[in-house]
Amino acid sequence: MTVSRPRALLAMSSDAAPTLFDDRRLHRLGALADLASTVPVDVDALPAAELAEVEVLVTSWGAPVLDAARLARLPKLRAVFHAAGTVRGIVTDAFWERGILITSAADANAVPVAEFTLATIIFAGKRALTHARTTVDDAHRWNGLQASRTIGNVDRTIGIVGFSRIGRRVVDLLRMLDGMRVLVADPFADAAEVRAAGATLISLEELLPQVDVLSLHAPDLPSTRHMIGAAELAALPDGATVINTARGALLDHDALLAQCRSGRLDAVLDVTDPEPLPAASALRHLPNVTITPHLAGSLGTELRRLADSALDELEAYATGAPPRHPVTAADMASSA
Repeated sequence: MTVSRPRALLAMSSDAAPTLFDDRRLHRLGALADLASTVPVDVDALPAAELAEVEVLVTSWGAPVLDAARLARLPKLRAVFHAAGTVRGIVTDAFWERGILITSAADANAVPVAEFTLATIIFAGKRALTHARTTVDDAHRWNGLQASRTIGNVDRTIGIVGFSRIGRRVVDLLRMLDGMRVLVADPFADAAEVRAAGATLISLEELLPQVDVLSLHAPDLPSTRHMIGAAELAALPDGATVINTARGALLDHDALLAQCRSGRLDAVLDVTDPEPLPAASALRHLPNVTITPHLAGSLGTELRRLADSALDELEAYATGAPPRHPVTAADMASSA
């Protein structure tokens, strides 16, 4: 097996690098590549002669846009290993025209989002978050809960919008819960794959009236903006919970406010539009709406999983193995 040590640069924000790459991961990076520096560099500030030898970029948040001008200064660039999710902020038409390999750690980032979503679904079934926010006295809160037909995680139907990498993981995790029926709405999904995962593929229109929890996992595209609007929210059963850990733009917040203010629906929003919501937003002050500060994605120690993903891709490249998670220009039309 032939092993190369390509000339590489860390191209990301100075804040991202220390949380992604601890000493052990920096050591692995140095073993796999001829690293110009163990700290992130400003590509635009490097001398042309130094950039001319760079074959690989390891990127993350704060990476430079690889437009025609920057690519002209990187004539030997062959691969970009992105230690984060979406690569939309990096790639350009000029990048795709060069045929440069780019990979993403989106699969690794999907893990904590799916875990967070599972926990939220369980809490939604128990009405835990709503009860935690209520201001009424304990006696009123506690009396009658045992016989309540609105509480519990048995004989519930969960609706997953988007059989994405995160949506698939959520479906898989839901297998551990007894008494759950899982429905999926995604015009691009294969019914056999959804069925094999333990769910049923139906249209969004069919799904909405049947679910106790609606969980959003679609990409943020022009075609998906406000895909859950007034009509869709009105189609949900009384007492349903809307969970959004995807992108705030998928959900019409004005329509959601009307439904939650009436008490008909509950909501858990880890993402909003805009993000964060203004302090005066009425959604912030409803007892049946829980807003978290984009916690679902990789944070803290979870970021090291993204670094491991990029390092695995670098190792595959250095040994001539195929990439694990390549991103293509065609992917941009249907993924985040």
